[in-house]
Amino acid sequence: MTWANAALLSASVMALVSILDSHLVSKRFSSVRSFILPIGLIHLVYGVIVRLAFPLPAGIDVSLVGVAVLSSCLRTGAVVIMLDSLRHREVSSVIPVVYAYPMFVAVMAFMFLEERLSLLQWGAVGIVASGAVMISLGREPSRSDIGRPRAVLLFFSSLLLAAADVTSKQALSQLTFWNLFWVQAFVMGGTFVLFSLRRSVLAEIGALADRWRVLKLLALNEVIAPVGIILSYWAMAHGPVSLVSALLSSRPLLVLVFALALSHRAPDFLFWSKGRRLLVTKVVATAMIVGGVAIIKMSG
Repeated sequence: MTWANAALLSASVMALVSILDSHLVSKRFSSVRSFILPIGLIHLVYGVIVRLAFPLPAGIDVSLVGVAVLSSCLRTGAVVIMLDSLRHREVSSVIPVVYAYPMFVAVMAFMFLEERLSLLQWGAVGIVASGAVMISLGREPSRSDIGRPRAVLLFFSSLLLAAADVTSKQALSQLTFWNLFWVQAFVMGGTFVLFSLRRSVLAEIGALADRWRVLKLLALNEVIAPVGIILSYWAMAHGPVSLVSALLSSRPLLVLVFALALSHRAPDFLFWSKGRRLLVTKVVATAMIVGGVAIIKMSG
């Protein structure tokens, strides 16, 4: 498997995860905290298992472990912002804004990692990022007024993801992608549990309708998610981070396809706004993303 194929497969898996996240956090759980508490517990279990199977390499530079922790903190912050936004807006509008981050990654990689891209590759990164942003420009109704501060937070989430990818690439110079996975599992899992372990949150989970069915669906989602995460780390370890990140940003295209299919098959599964003009805007933008990804794949 090439790094490009691994990145595209990761994007497909994580698009499905985004769809399930949106359904669970907006339709099943009464708050973000009640949603992330079981996720945090699952990630802590992952961290323990993978840590025992893949300890840190001998003689590793301790500072790189700190970089891995920093990367995990940045990614955790981005995920929390994204999940909170999914409670208020449809998934096909939230994910594109967040995954416009390749433009930030390219600049950071150029400045700090000395990666050099051709003009064609720079153009491809720009097309992918522009297409993702264009999807978010269509105005759709929301369950609550998103307001300018929340929109700014979404772009901040995008910036955090960019910084997380760049620091991940630096940590992967000595750590394996398995090491990076369990570091992130501990950081994200521990943060989620510390942030959410409250008596009121436990009461919310206990009051869930079809509680065990919902928790089983969440557990299934958290089995799928590590597959996408590990594939993305493997791709970063074997390819230039700016191009890997651009390929990962095809996730909004796949999210839109999945959401559109669900809007016809299961209209109540997701929050979905109707309107031909908005749909056309999203289709044009996703075509830009496909074109950018194709250029990257052919020139990588």
